[in-house]
Amino acid sequence: MIFREEKDTLGTVKIPVEKYWGAQTERSRINFKIGNPNSMPIEIIRSFGLLKKASANANFDLGIISEKKRNIISEVCDEIINGKLDDQFPLVVWQTGSGTHTNMNVNEVISNRCHVKMGEKLENSEKRFIHANDDVNMSQSSNDTFSTAMHIASYKILLEKTIPSIEKLKKSLQKKSLLFKNIVKIGRTHFMDAIPITLGQEFSGYSSQILHGLNSIKRTLQNLSELAIGGTAVGTGLNCPKGYDKKVIKYLSKYTGFPFKVADNKFESIASHDAIVETHSAIKRVAVSLIKISNDIRFLSSGPRSGINEIHLPENEPGSSIMPGKVNPTQCEAIIMVCMQIIGNDVTISMAGASGNCELNVCKPLIIYNFLQSSKLLSDSICSFTSFCVNGITPNYKRIKELLDKSLMLVTALNIHIGYEKSSIIAKKAYLNNSTLKKEAVRLGYLTSEEFDKYVNPYKMI
Repeated sequence: MIFREEKDTLGTVKIPVEKYWGAQTERSRINFKIGNPNSMPIEIIRSFGLLKKASANANFDLGIISEKKRNIISEVCDEIINGKLDDQFPLVVWQTGSGTHTNMNVNEVISNRCHVKMGEKLENSEKRFIHANDDVNMSQSSNDTFSTAMHIASYKILLEKTIPSIEKLKKSLQKKSLLFKNIVKIGRTHFMDAIPITLGQEFSGYSSQILHGLNSIKRTLQNLSELAIGGTAVGTGLNCPKGYDKKVIKYLSKYTGFPFKVADNKFESIASHDAIVETHSAIKRVAVSLIKISNDIRFLSSGPRSGINEIHLPENEPGSSIMPGKVNPTQCEAIIMVCMQIIGNDVTISMAGASGNCELNVCKPLIIYNFLQSSKLLSDSICSFTSFCVNGITPNYKRIKELLDKSLMLVTALNIHIGYEKSSIIAKKAYLNNSTLKKEAVRLGYLTSEEFDKYVNPYKMI
């Protein structure tokens, strides 16, 4: 491998000659060989591309950077945004807690790429027209830029990926609720028979859970839209010209179409990440709901002969390497595992969010890594669960009626006519004698056959 030499404040560093990054990136690459290379989420890099472009334009508007510099920086930022330089960002999540290494990785790549685009060779580092710190990082600090990139990436993935997938699932569950609205079945509490319910009512509960979780996420977007940019190192905005923050926000909103705004308090937005903690908590809420819903669907589809078997799931693939003909609720199992991962991520984000020391949270890369993982996993698993499970659920009418007719808890309808005590005796006798509620009610003399049929009608108990 051929190397070139670059200098920073600590001395000289050798860098692979074809790479655009500089000395600070290389030092991080050498000093933090923890986990997989390139583990810093690409969404953060793309968000930095948007931010550095907006910053260059804001600095130009304020008269502190030339048009030529603004234009060349913007061109390279567009390459980053469009994924053309993805291989130039090798750093891991497990680095400095401020994300400084990644900020400098972006600054150095932009500086060196500008150098090459202007016809120079990377080896001639002394002739750079664009300086990583003085030009690309002008009016900024890693502390406010990484925080800002975290919010851009979070907001973007929620609006473009996570929320649409949840809405898709909500619509599918609503559709099933309407399709199943006239299918009366036995309800269950404590895994035991309870009073009747319709399959549509059961699915309406699932739909409502997802709707409330979705609304919970949407309510957090207001705080997530606040950006720390302009606070520089600790929130005071040292070395940042007046009006810079508002101009950057204006450009970012223009590039993304999202309603970003200047943070109400930049000290808070750099020292803490409570907004992301809050949003992820709402994501966790959806995960908790999905575990409940998926387990219910597994339970109701169990069998086909030795379980409940009230609903049929799509048969997507063979379920066993040894048992021929077996088909398992694999989509349910997959989304349950995803949701358990999200719950674990929520604990991590909560602990990381609590790890702000004085004026700076020092677990920023960890927070955004887990947040983006949760958002992507939730979206992908919901899309799969909706398409390959929920959309294809059908009722087993025969089994539903069989279990409904046999249920002893239909006796609950008699409480208001003959009282709880007599109703309980009827149920116990029917169970012990392996007979029906009607037969025991008439035999005990509590009701006539006609009265029983009048009072105990599952279709009037829902």
